[in-house]
Amino acid sequence: MAPRNNRKADLLQGLPRRQRRHIGARAGDGLLAAMVTMTRTANKRDGELRTGRVTVRRRPQRGFYDHETVAAILDATFLCHVGIVVDGQPYVIPTSFGRDGRRLYIHGSAASRTLRHLSRALPICVTVTLLDGLVLARSAFNHSMNYRSVVVLGEASLVEGEEKLRALEIMSEHIIPGRWAQVRAPTEAEMRATSVLKIDIAEASAKIRSGPPLDDEEDLGWPCWAGELPFTVERQPPIPDPKLPAGVAAPDYVTAAGHRPRPDSAR
Repeated sequence: MAPRNNRKADLLQGLPRRQRRHIGARAGDGLLAAMVTMTRTANKRDGELRTGRVTVRRRPQRGFYDHETVAAILDATFLCHVGIVVDGQPYVIPTSFGRDGRRLYIHGSAASRTLRHLSRALPICVTVTLLDGLVLARSAFNHSMNYRSVVVLGEASLVEGEEKLRALEIMSEHIIPGRWAQVRAPTEAEMRATSVLKIDIAEASAKIRSGPPLDDEEDLGWPCWAGELPFTVERQPPIPDPKLPAGVAAPDYVTAAGHRPRPDSAR
């Protein structure tokens, strides 16, 4: 067992100095871990990415505004939806993206009308949703879903030059790490035909729902099954291209069950 002072220091690590002093002076051994956990959760729910525009209004206890939580959800997928308004008409387009620290790179075609407008540094909204399961309640009204979602607001601008090539690599590695090093690099014509946009993660929120149904007390005796129906997204075995030459085996990053951890420098 670690000495008391070492354990206390480990628990308090990462908290702001003011909070470390406050908790350390007031919490005994029995309350220390609980107070630290509550403080860390409160910090996430009042984090540096929070503004009035992204504050969760419905079920606010499910909202988080710290970069760590937002980044973890973004890193769990590579499909986002981008919302813009062009000449008074709203558009929402699905596309792939990659994250580099506190910046998102968004992929598109140079021929896309919506992305041509985005290149003018227009305000946009980027959303990501991960469905973790259905929540089956005893009443129709209280059915729900377990999910993790992110909303990012800001202005997108066009990426050019060396940053554009680097952004394409970041997106490729975000989707399937290891692929970029093996494939042919883009030609100049392919680069001209591709648009890449960037937006800083400076104003964002995450919203998370997990756990069983929240039935009304008077419905708990209702004679039907209630609970959670979890969902997962899994890779299936790879299917080789019929034109693949004999002897070219699928690399480890294709046959692996999941994504490799992202390097610390990208977090």
